[in-house]
Amino acid sequence: MRGLIIRKALSTLIVGGVVATLLSSGTTATASGSDVKTVPFEVSGELPIYPKALWKNGSSGTNVRKVEARLVQLKLLEKKYLDNDFGTMTRSAVKKFQKSKGIPELGYVDQNTLDQLAKVTHVPTQAELYPPAPVVNGKKLDARCATGVALCIDKSTRKLRYVVDGVVKMQMDVRFGAVKTATREGSFTVGWKSRNHVSKLYDSKMPYAMFFSGGQAVHYSSDFAARGYNGASHGCVNVRDLAKIKVLFDEVKVGDKVIVYRS
Repeated sequence: MRGLIIRKALSTLIVGGVVATLLSSGTTATASGSDVKTVPFEVSGELPIYPKALWKNGSSGTNVRKVEARLVQLKLLEKKYLDNDFGTMTRSAVKKFQKSKGIPELGYVDQNTLDQLAKVTHVPTQAELYPPAPVVNGKKLDARCATGVALCIDKSTRKLRYVVDGVVKMQMDVRFGAVKTATREGSFTVGWKSRNHVSKLYDSKMPYAMFFSGGQAVHYSSDFAARGYNGASHGCVNVRDLAKIKVLFDEVKVGDKVIVYRS
């Protein structure tokens, strides 16, 4: 029985090899038996060999930032995407550059793309790689607010500044949580927005809420408008200017940066 199985396996391999040989030569292969079918096959030529990717979607680090800075020089990438991370926007910019040079639109940076990019751009300066933080009233904002869109929230000056590519577009007074319900510091993003939000935990209105860290959000506070700094929030960033936060709410997008820090 074992010998029979081996002979059948060998027979299958031999037949398969013959068919494979016929297919590779472009010959039509047929099978014997009652269900004979013709299997058309065309030789498509050699498979393309793709160049090695130096940096691609998902890559990160200083070298990615250098590539991004060169793409910014060519106005193929917006400065706000200068962030060390090779994402979809960087990929799109790379493809645009490759198309402009008549080279394969790989969407990643290979050696040829890097060489072509170096020919038409200069070595990025320190200021291009790391744009200086904006200065407001003689004080620098947090460096993380220098690029892209950011809600730059300074606990020391109790100010919220809406910053776009290093330019302060709006500024407003804010207050924070009490000692036991402190507003968290760090780098966040707007997770979701709620125009007419009501807190289920505290049964209080939180209009124009922009959530950035769990239940903590930037929102209008009628209590802040009435009592000023005599009160405190439960951890949120309170705004007392209703007119300004209405405008801010419409400007801010989900995914925008929120930087809470002390100057």
